[in-house]
Amino acid sequence: MEANLMFMSLVVFGVLFLCLAAGIWVGFALFIVGFIGLTVFGTLPAGNNMASSVWSTIEKWEYVALPLFILMGEILYRSGISEKLFKALVPWLYRLPGGLLLMNIVSCTLFAAVSGSSAATTATVGRITLAEFDKLGYDRSLSMGSLAGAGTLGFLIPPSLIMIIYAILAEVSIGKMFMAGILPGLLLAGIYSSYIIYRGIRNPEIAPQTQDSYSWADRLMGLKDLAPTLVLILMVLGSIYGGYATPTEAAALGVFGAFVFAVINRQMNTKIAFECLMGAIKTNAMIMLIVVGAGFLSRVMGFLGIPAAITLAISEMNLSPYMLMLLLGGVYLVLGCLLDGFSIVVMTLPIALPMVTAAGFDPIWFGIYLILMVEVSQITPPVGFNLFVIQGLTGEPIMKIARYALPFFFLMLLTTAILTIFPEIALYLPKLMAAAN
Repeated sequence: MEANLMFMSLVVFGVLFLCLAAGIWVGFALFIVGFIGLTVFGTLPAGNNMASSVWSTIEKWEYVALPLFILMGEILYRSGISEKLFKALVPWLYRLPGGLLLMNIVSCTLFAAVSGSSAATTATVGRITLAEFDKLGYDRSLSMGSLAGAGTLGFLIPPSLIMIIYAILAEVSIGKMFMAGILPGLLLAGIYSSYIIYRGIRNPEIAPQTQDSYSWADRLMGLKDLAPTLVLILMVLGSIYGGYATPTEAAALGVFGAFVFAVINRQMNTKIAFECLMGAIKTNAMIMLIVVGAGFLSRVMGFLGIPAAITLAISEMNLSPYMLMLLLGGVYLVLGCLLDGFSIVVMTLPIALPMVTAAGFDPIWFGIYLILMVEVSQITPPVGFNLFVIQGLTGEPIMKIARYALPFFFLMLLTTAILTIFPEIALYLPKLMAAAN
């Protein structure tokens, strides 16, 4: 990399780090850095480019799905669906090794398939399970650690908000991205469950057995409480994969279905509806501020030639494809300690994606790899969102929760390694979808 480009890169990233360290919101920090970079090192008018960049970013129709999925998650959060999940799953799980600790994994897997958000999945499941685990005398480190890890499935199992962002920025099909996340999501949930069962076999005291007993009739009758979740999954994902709806239309169907179930559960009134709308507006505004800020910064770095220079510098290192992914993985682990998942995706994609595709990797596969690395960032201090959610539910210190989540941190890295060695885990269903069409 030439000396002047190296200097520009250091200045740009240095100013960004200072802005974040000063506590400036990520979206505003990205705008500030882009404006300074273009004013100091560029020749184009920064204000005009900022305006055109914001418009070109937000005019994409696909972004309409984002607030709709967020609104669906807000309604589900208040609809009582998590309580029904708990009642339905208890008769099936309570006698297994690890007992109801498996509830965190199974509930998060199912709720992730209708929420699209890691934080919402963690909060909704956690407010039901953690209090129950404490009452039953379950091991607190595993109850909180498993929730922190399983909550990240909200990003990996479709419909995922971060998948929508990635698909739009990488210019790949949202439907294929959703398809690609199913098997890796189930793989990660299976690895989590296996770990808890293993711990339960090694030390049964982590999950004290209750005196309750359930017949097969109880188990089968309880399945009716799973109906709302399964119907929503069928409405949202079934309509997309069946070719009946676009992701945006499926999101609208999901909002309608969630609203109907909330009304049926008597969890919807004017006050709750207003809270749902305000929650969706705030979350969407936060995400889109990051997206448009990163879009502007990406344009500025493109004008300055920074991504091309970084890509050239790494390509000159003559790394093998797997060494490249190992290097990128290390970068994402560091970024995960400093930034939220959405920021990581939108900031790094313009640099990382060209290198990865040049190395022969499929962009849809890389999306799943990147989302797995973003999941890791959800449970790494000091800015792991899931850690903050669990702290809000339990009052435990962040570092203690992070220590509880450490085994699941390594299980995520293991899953990422498996996905890298066997990319067909992510690509099989999208290829099947393409062949069917």
